[in-house]
Amino acid sequence: MTGKTVLHGAKIATLASQQTPYGLIEDGAIVMSGEQIDWVGSKANLPKEYSTIDAQDLGGRLVTPGLIDCHTHIVFGGDRAQEFEMRLNEAGYEEIARAGGGINATVRATRDASLDQLIEAALPRVDALIAEGLTTMEIKSGYGLECETELNMLRAAREIGKRRQVSVYTTYLGAHATPPEYKGRDDTYIDEVVIPTLRAAHEEGLVDAVDGFCEGIAFQPGQIARVFDTAKSLELPVKLHAEQLSNLGGAKLAAASGALSADHIEYLDEEGVAAMAQAGTTGVILPGAFYTLRETQQPPVDLLRKYQVPMALATDCNPGSSPMTSLLLTMNMGCTLFRMTPEETLEGVTRNAARALGLINRGVIAAGQRADLAIWDVVHPAELSYRIGFNPLHKRIYGGLA
Repeated sequence: MTGKTVLHGAKIATLASQQTPYGLIEDGAIVMSGEQIDWVGSKANLPKEYSTIDAQDLGGRLVTPGLIDCHTHIVFGGDRAQEFEMRLNEAGYEEIARAGGGINATVRATRDASLDQLIEAALPRVDALIAEGLTTMEIKSGYGLECETELNMLRAAREIGKRRQVSVYTTYLGAHATPPEYKGRDDTYIDEVVIPTLRAAHEEGLVDAVDGFCEGIAFQPGQIARVFDTAKSLELPVKLHAEQLSNLGGAKLAAASGALSADHIEYLDEEGVAAMAQAGTTGVILPGAFYTLRETQQPPVDLLRKYQVPMALATDCNPGSSPMTSLLLTMNMGCTLFRMTPEETLEGVTRNAARALGLINRGVIAAGQRADLAIWDVVHPAELSYRIGFNPLHKRIYGGLA
């Protein structure tokens, strides 16, 4: 058969079955046809029609779905290393702001950067993720806070997907913060910048989903609801930064809006978890920000388990609160900081991350799924969460191609 590839001699963490931990097949085989998986199962059960194809022996290595980073702010200008140092020397928020730090520092640097500069600055960060088995990622805007820079961030994200073998899904986050020129006029900013820019981004084909930051230091639920109403009119899915620093009912708003995900969710209560469960909204847990900000309020993992809300994990890569470009470290943090299990963290960067992006053709290893795979030099899947600062990736397969 032409155009087909057989992999065998592998342990396969399919994540497609609950009958065994990780959906593990101990001596497995995978048949790929172009960008798609044709068949997966025990090597002993490989159909005869595939028996004449030259097969690649993986030597007992572990195969997982390609990793998915479902929440990043990876396109931005400048950095905030000096601010990081100031915080460690006990500088408070106001002192950092007076020194030109905080999100407005990133906004200035991003506005000053050209499209090419935004792309070139982001590519090394993307490459670091790819080197750990990433095959799909989300990239948000949100550091322009005016029309042209927001559009440039989304254009940069689209271009990254062309320059690298990675599937990029874009999220418009104009409702991230109010820029200095609109200080004290949040509603006016929503009306004059956020909503018109969303329409412009949609018209240019730059946006796959819409996000907002629902928090006391950002926007109130009613303001976010107006942005979501516009997204709905454009037939775009929504997601929300919710309950990171307080509980404003953002997760309930997200659920009521049929959101793909509610992200951060450290202050999420049982009522919000129940609403997410009812709506099928995924909870995205972001341990990098929790760690960097030295927070103490943990996301309600036990409640999410109780209500069977899918838990995704992501880097939240950004210049301020989570300057992290490692999904493997994210998995370890999910275990050590929040007592998630290694199986939950692997699901969090594969199957449930795909759910958080509204993708049904990846995140598990099964017939009909996209052939995005990661092949690892490990004995057991738990090693992916167990090790710190160690990358055991042997090979990445993207759309059937190594």
